[in-house]
Amino acid sequence: MNKEIAAWEKELNEIMRLFKTSFGHLSLEELNRKPNPQTWSIAENIQHIIKINESYYPVVRDFRNNRLKLPFISNFSFFTNLIGNSILKSVAPDRKKKIKTFPLWEPDASKIKGNILEEFEKHQKELIAFMKSCEDLLNRETIISSPANKMVVYKLEKAFEIMVTHEKRHYNQALEVLSPQAVHVS
Repeated sequence: MNKEIAAWEKELNEIMRLFKTSFGHLSLEELNRKPNPQTWSIAENIQHIIKINESYYPVVRDFRNNRLKLPFISNFSFFTNLIGNSILKSVAPDRKKKIKTFPLWEPDASKIKGNILEEFEKHQKELIAFMKSCEDLLNRETIISSPANKMVVYKLEKAFEIMVTHEKRHYNQALEVLSPQAVHVS
């Protein structure tokens, strides 16, 4: 197995463990609690992570089926590296700057029902399997476009780094809903 995939799998399992440890004892009402209208609840943070990660599945499927149309800029590794690194930096877990998400990735406006932590755990397992299924594409340094903007292109490997880093960011954001003094993951 690709060493990056093994590292991402380890990180994703650790992130899941942190979510379960930090939030597994909370009721559905507590998971949906919003400190204010501008702040996402813990459940919304989790749902947002799932939405973003799953939005990459069709992009990779389209690439595999030769249906992914990449812009001209994708031919220049300097630009794809610059774009990917910029996005990775913007989703850093320290959350110094808030970023508005694309409507495609917004959590549902109503309270989230069911057991969102069980859904997240299932999602993490699916995401790890998805990453493993992409090993051949990682070996070829595949360029993809963002699910939110076809003009934003970067390597699939960078997309996976962005997803894992983004999960850490939202774990920290979810912790802040519980306590502003919570310890953060970096």
